[in-house]
Amino acid sequence: MLAASAATLSLASCGVVGGAGDESKASPTKGDDITVGLLLPEKENARYEKFDYPIIKEKVAELTDGKGTVKYANAEADAAKQTSQLEQMVNDQVDVVLLDAVDSKAIASGVQKAKDAGIPVIAYDRLAQGPIDAYVSFDNELVGEVQGRALTDELGDSAANKIVMMNGATTDPNAAQFKAGAMDQLEGKLTIAKSYDTTDWSPANAKVNMEKAIAAVGLENIAGVYAANDGIAGAVIDVLKTAGVSEVPPVTGQDAELAAVQRIIAGDQFMSVYKSYPQEASAAAEMAVAKVQGRSIEFDALTRDKVDSATHEDIPAQLVPVVALTQENIGDTVIADEIYTVKEICTAKYQAACADLDLG
Repeated sequence: MLAASAATLSLASCGVVGGAGDESKASPTKGDDITVGLLLPEKENARYEKFDYPIIKEKVAELTDGKGTVKYANAEADAAKQTSQLEQMVNDQVDVVLLDAVDSKAIASGVQKAKDAGIPVIAYDRLAQGPIDAYVSFDNELVGEVQGRALTDELGDSAANKIVMMNGATTDPNAAQFKAGAMDQLEGKLTIAKSYDTTDWSPANAKVNMEKAIAAVGLENIAGVYAANDGIAGAVIDVLKTAGVSEVPPVTGQDAELAAVQRIIAGDQFMSVYKSYPQEASAAAEMAVAKVQGRSIEFDALTRDKVDSATHEDIPAQLVPVVALTQENIGDTVIADEIYTVKEICTAKYQAACADLDLG
């Protein structure tokens, strides 16, 4: 959040961000009365309803003197439903769309329709196919590298250590990037005994796959688990405990969900990856408003990276950094950034563990 604030201040000092009489508003494509369409992919992960939507809504209002609005729809993990939602937003003539795709390939035709209607589409969190105008997300390969490095640092560089890889959904391009980053750290160092892709990122599907892994590898032979996100990690840990493991081996995660933070405090989950949703969401809102209002200087300043999708190259992008979340830095990350309060984390079940970490 501090980094995002500093970036905003820096842009403001250059006459880029908002205020009456600002040179960047001299010939805007549109004024403050704009409508931003926001399409989010699912509700299984609590972040979308708790952080992304409200932060984007608040930031758009802030950037437009309260005149801009956000038209929001959640696909609930249904790619066809999201395509229909995007088409509806095109029909409603929103000014710009922030799109977090359920299926990056399936949504491409909808992105093309928006383009044909003159409506810019900014890919949010996941890189969609089709003629998108920009992309804002976290450095996804780095996420996987952070996860993989956590396992190798904890287990040591030894092929005798067998791990199970529980990857994300193949329909999500981020999942492939997480996996690639993780493999960069794991391959040749630890033995990947079994690897699974998790359909729809569903914890229920992850549970089934983990049960298969235990049957194939043997409970006592699993030294650690690469779990691509916290929902999968929770399912993996439940299966390991049900199977009777004496001590849960290191299990990775991602998203710093509240339940995952509590599992980390309790020692059940080894780590997660903390991604600053306020920073990502604020950047997306700034990009959307700048694009609609024709502020090319501000837009370019917000999209200094370049990425390639399966259909297009050199897409303007902003890649937000990530942090490994462990017992040691909970206070400096999710609590300091006000993602969760100590009271929310340290419920009765976790009070003793919180006290041991000086959190209670």
